[in-house]
Amino acid sequence: MTQRTVNRRTALLGGVASLATLAGLAHTPARGQTFPNKPIRIVIPNPPGGGSDLLGRGLGNYLAEKWSISVVPDNRSGAAGTIGADIVAKSVPDGYTLFIGNIGPNAINTALVANLPYDPTKDFTAISQFIGFPNVLILHPSVKANSIKELIALAKTKTLSYASSGPGSSLHLSGELFQTMTGVKFTHVPYRGAGPAIADLLAGVVDMIFENVTNALPHIRAGKVKALAVTTLARAPVLPDVPTMAEEGLAGYDVSSWFGLFAPAGLPADLLQRYNEAVKGYLAQPAVNKQLTEMGANIVGNSSQEFTAFVQSEIVKWQKVAKAAGIEKQ
Repeated sequence: MTQRTVNRRTALLGGVASLATLAGLAHTPARGQTFPNKPIRIVIPNPPGGGSDLLGRGLGNYLAEKWSISVVPDNRSGAAGTIGADIVAKSVPDGYTLFIGNIGPNAINTALVANLPYDPTKDFTAISQFIGFPNVLILHPSVKANSIKELIALAKTKTLSYASSGPGSSLHLSGELFQTMTGVKFTHVPYRGAGPAIADLLAGVVDMIFENVTNALPHIRAGKVKALAVTTLARAPVLPDVPTMAEEGLAGYDVSSWFGLFAPAGLPADLLQRYNEAVKGYLAQPAVNKQLTEMGANIVGNSSQEFTAFVQSEIVKWQKVAKAAGIEKQ
């Protein structure tokens, strides 16, 4: 074999090796490269408008600016949030798919939905809680009760009705928890959303509702309804004169509508840390903080460990409430 032939073979083998190296790099997972290097998708389990959408798009804008990357909000509503949650639960935990979870798909649904297609405790990485919203018990002015004690006494003499935004909502289960703890019985009137429920309350068609403080606030301030108590352990800063359920004698009553950031289970620790810091940074922006606070939200921004423990406690709570109320999975 001539030297020229050897050189040609060496060059040819070198070229093959180079191609193999390039092919290997083409199939290297994105985690082996600088993160992020492609668009991030944020799955929102509700239609545009509402708390999940507000937070999802807000965080998306923050990440896009901070990391100079495209962030795509993906509204996948339906089936009480299970459609969006299931998509994320079955996604690759590479940091490019996130979920704006909430009390419904990540806690309440375990008590109400038969054959849930995902496991909220095993199929997600809980990154951080954004906020919690207290509910507030509001009554039509015609209901002759100005305190929780008076309401309980009245409910023992006549049948009172309470509206909700639908079966299984936090508004519905707030009422079920109240009945379980007090022994009174209300008539539940479910609606397709909080809007029509509030409209009928204002019209006197129903007696009361355990409404999200954001939706209830303008009607309380206008004097169109009576606010008896908020459902969280601490008073709501936007309603400083309204006592808590615990202050009114229901020790341990604690309900909030909450939202948090999740990823598929198995998110690498370094990405978990980056996203946790991103949530805190987003919430710390003065404009965001002001907007959420004025809406009545309690801003959280906790650690992954704290958020994980909180979600687990919520699952246990709502399973107990559903069982005590005799609510069967559908």
